[in-house]
Amino acid sequence: MAKEMKRILITGAVGQIGSELTMEMRKRYGAENVIATGRKTKPSKELEESGPFHFINVNDTESVEEIIKKYNIDSIVHMAAILSAVGEKNPQLCWDVNMNGTINILELGLKYDMARVIVPSSIAVFGKGIPLDNTPQETVLKPTTMYGVTKVCGELICDYYVQKFGLDVRGLRYPGIISHMTLPGGGTTDYAVEIYYEAVDKGKYTCFVREDTRLPMMYMPDAIEGTIQLAEADFSKLIHHSDFNHAAMSFSAGELAESIKKVMPDFEVSYEPDYRQDIADSWPNSIDDTPAREEWGWKPQWNLDAMTEDMLKNLKIRKEKGTLYPKED
Repeated sequence: MAKEMKRILITGAVGQIGSELTMEMRKRYGAENVIATGRKTKPSKELEESGPFHFINVNDTESVEEIIKKYNIDSIVHMAAILSAVGEKNPQLCWDVNMNGTINILELGLKYDMARVIVPSSIAVFGKGIPLDNTPQETVLKPTTMYGVTKVCGELICDYYVQKFGLDVRGLRYPGIISHMTLPGGGTTDYAVEIYYEAVDKGKYTCFVREDTRLPMMYMPDAIEGTIQLAEADFSKLIHHSDFNHAAMSFSAGELAESIKKVMPDFEVSYEPDYRQDIADSWPNSIDDTPAREEWGWKPQWNLDAMTEDMLKNLKIRKEKGTLYPKED
């Protein structure tokens, strides 16, 4: 039977997903029981004041181990990673952080007999040769980015630690994540977040992928809920471990723009594809998350238009307060 999570370390807690996951886990597990960490970026005031925060480097084992011992950590949520667009500009750094950092976390998980190690993956594992529609979990994985390569290797090494050492490691393949709380951090799906901010700020947006580019997406509340559901799932019912497809909705860039126009009829969008188009073209149009639904009961709550209404409502409030762009607060 899986051990209970009581003292949780989150790496990459200042990132797009990590920052909101930290706040939600502090609500559920107690603020002092969720230790947030980052590499260099200063945390928001809300994050910093809500509970313990420390700067660490996942490639420096000693800096991570110091926090584990200080707080008697029994579980790790490893969110620290170099994302796809940034990774293509510096592939060596991407490999170093995403692979060596993950192995360091897994080794510490073994050394300290962790109850749980959560290592998220991404739809970036997919590449040429996949069925583009309803891409299954079990399919050829030939990514075209260094980020995708590290995520495939990460899934394999995590499953190796499950099978070889009995370490409870779990992970899910995030689609593009959309949030009104935090800006994205250099990924190929950033346009799906930027478009909302620019709609509220300027009433227009220049999109860096084609209008017909269709990708799997998810609203942040679903991403957070799914991550915690998987972390709390009964280990004995998991057939898969580190490679769960995690889906909510799929839409094209043009359909996203039309959804915004339903609320803001004067919104204008143009399309000027850049180097990220090739990355987007190598990813699925939609993914099949049947194993997640069957093995741990996953079910998304948000669709495109509901998400759009909520995004625009909250971003308009932020603009009125002068805090539209959170990283500039």
